Amino acid sequence: MTSKDRAATILTVGSVAFDSVETPTGSVEKALGGSASYAALAASYFASPRVVAVVGDDFTDEHIRKLSERGVDVSGLERVKGKTFHWKGRYHENMQDRDTLATDLNVFQGFDPKVPDEFRDASYVFLGNIEPKIQAKVLDQVRDARFVGMDTMNFWIASALADLKSVLGRVDLLFINDEEASQLSGETQMLNAAEEILALGPRYVVIKRGEFGSLLFGSDICLFVPAVLLPKVVDPTGAGDSFAGGFLGAVARTGAINRATLAQGMIYGTVMASFAVEKFSVDGLLDHSQTTIDLRRDFLESMTTYS
Repeated sequence: MTSKDRAATILTVGSVAFDSVETPTGSVEKALGGSASYAALAASYFASPRVVAVVGDDFTDEHIRKLSERGVDVSGLERVKGKTFHWKGRYHENMQDRDTLATDLNVFQGFDPKVPDEFRDASYVFLGNIEPKIQAKVLDQVRDARFVGMDTMNFWIASALADLKSVLGRVDLLFINDEEASQLSGETQMLNAAEEILALGPRYVVIKRGEFGSLLFGSDICLFVPAVLLPKVVDPTGAGDSFAGGFLGAVARTGAINRATLAQGMIYGTVMASFAVEKFSVDGLLDHSQTTIDLRRDFLESMTTYS
């Protein structure tokens, strides 16, 4: 793989936002965040990401450059009058539990994604953590994507379950964390939870378990990848979206869907998530070389090599 090997296109629809984050290591105010930002930047090392999102008139050219300089196509980024979606949160000492201090949807509250015609033939699609009805609207505008991945969260499971199940019947893979998997399936054991979720329609489900790694399940496949052991975590925000972007980017680069390529997706998703948490905002996903990515991949693979 080279940084220029980006023939496959990935349509990413979600939030481009401002995050204000406090962690035991420090804080940042109104830094670039959002599911589409993290996913697209992670994917940019493997494929050509295209973003559809909405921002306010307070979103600066500097923020746009962080995306475009990594090769992210931002021509689908709509700028409207008002303020950009802003999330503020504080992480606890364990870097897993967090308190949401503010959620200001602002212009995102009326988000009605209009996929540009030149984006509709994207080979791969990532539906970020947005309302299931909006995810369905995106799929209505896409032409014959080879592979569609989606994310969701506990709020949508609780408040829009019927719509969520409808979308699940139209996608290839669901990214979800372990607590959400239990909530959606009614099962506490991950194997049982995965079986219930697969029965809703997706071909695969990836269950993210934070520092305990991630699991991929399909009708005839089960894969486990541990998390990268890091000496310090700075900001966990966006780790899941970075995982999804790295996963889909690595799969898109191969042009095939099989056990080997899904395993590569799991590995590179884990690698990109590990980079994301080492700095605040999206800065952990900027300016990597092929060497740094491969070295971390090799380290991850060495953790599960026993001969």
